[in-house]
Amino acid sequence: MQIVEKSGEGLSRVYGVTVPAGELADRLEARIKEITPQMNIKGFRPGKVPAAHVKRVYGKGLMGEVIDAALNETTQKILDDNKLRPAAQPDLKPTVDMDQVMDGKSDLAYDLSVELMPDFDPIDVSALKLTRPVYEPTDKEVDEALSDLAKQARTYEAKTAKTAKAKADDQVLIDFVGSIDGVEFAGGKAEGHELVLGSGQFIPGFEDQLIGAKPGSDVTVKVSFPENYQSTELAGKEAEFAVKVHEVRAPKDSEVNDELATRLGLSDLAALRDVLSKNLSDQYARASRFKLKRVLLDELDKGHDFPLPPRMVDAEFDGIWAQVEQDRQNDNLPEEDAGKSDEDLKVEYRKIAERRVRLGLVLAEIGRINNVTISEQELSQALQREAMGMAQQYGLQPQQAFDLLSKNPQAQAQLRAPLYEDKVVELIFSKATIKDKKVSKAVIEAEDDMPEGY
Repeated sequence: MQIVEKSGEGLSRVYGVTVPAGELADRLEARIKEITPQMNIKGFRPGKVPAAHVKRVYGKGLMGEVIDAALNETTQKILDDNKLRPAAQPDLKPTVDMDQVMDGKSDLAYDLSVELMPDFDPIDVSALKLTRPVYEPTDKEVDEALSDLAKQARTYEAKTAKTAKAKADDQVLIDFVGSIDGVEFAGGKAEGHELVLGSGQFIPGFEDQLIGAKPGSDVTVKVSFPENYQSTELAGKEAEFAVKVHEVRAPKDSEVNDELATRLGLSDLAALRDVLSKNLSDQYARASRFKLKRVLLDELDKGHDFPLPPRMVDAEFDGIWAQVEQDRQNDNLPEEDAGKSDEDLKVEYRKIAERRVRLGLVLAEIGRINNVTISEQELSQALQREAMGMAQQYGLQPQQAFDLLSKNPQAQAQLRAPLYEDKVVELIFSKATIKDKKVSKAVIEAEDDMPEGY
């Protein structure tokens, strides 16, 4: 085996590695010798399969295992011998024809590119002085929450007057049959359906055409399915619905009293107020922590200046720019970005990518110094939460989703990263000096801008 350092500028290192074909051949023979006694192949007695037969039948697959093992061993040897701390997964690029290597006709030769963690000392987090904005809900907000809850728990009463007509927010009890060019289509028929006009439950235009309908009336509703409708057979098609209106019902908000509380499973109105007050307090506490974390990240960003691994920055920028392109295609580009050139946008978003990488490295280093780890129990709990969401989204059983995630190292890494970041942030909060400052609701709900210069 031969290892040569080809270049070593800044945080980048490139090593040339050569593993002679003869060494690979020896490893292959050793592997065949190792597995042959355990092999049971038709036509041969157990444990008596000739090594030559094993090599002829399974040699290529076994050589693949040998090469993978050689790549892993040499890569780890380079990292260990040179005491390197890679910032990302090293990049391996073969410099020979790998088919020739697999056939045993060529040495295994490749270049190993490594980007190193920058060498820096993080700031003393115990010296940080942070201000946390706090806001407590008022009695008026609790009253508003109660009122909204009463509206959500509203009931509907049938209008009995002969002149009663359906209005927006009324509920209608209907039967309907949908057709395209006079032919009924699947899923376009229902009986005894309760529809609140203005709820947006049906495709655009349907509910509007029932405004003014009377109990017992027949209404023909003509609509066009959206071009992006989930059913490709119906997307963009014009349809007609024969609707029978059985009842028109007026909304009736529930009264804010003990009865509303008991309907919701609580003892009385006071208990309901306490629950709503706590929910609002928790909501504002989360917003407060989010803003405190933002203040912390700004301080960490200002307090560190060191070279960044180029490939990490490029990867972060590519992810950001892909989102920009998607937003542009969907006409969701932020107003402040819409009038800027790609050149200007790329300059701005590269700065943001650099900030994200810098902060990620700083938090990782603070966590390493303080021995922050994610336990298997914490990861398992995160997997369970993710599995519940995945099960609902894709119609899976929770255990089935959990098993899929448990077997996916990439999914686990994606869950582990934010868990680790949050633990490091909490560690810093415990060491820093934090002063609470009461602010208005508008301040706690305001969206934070990027610091000047980004």
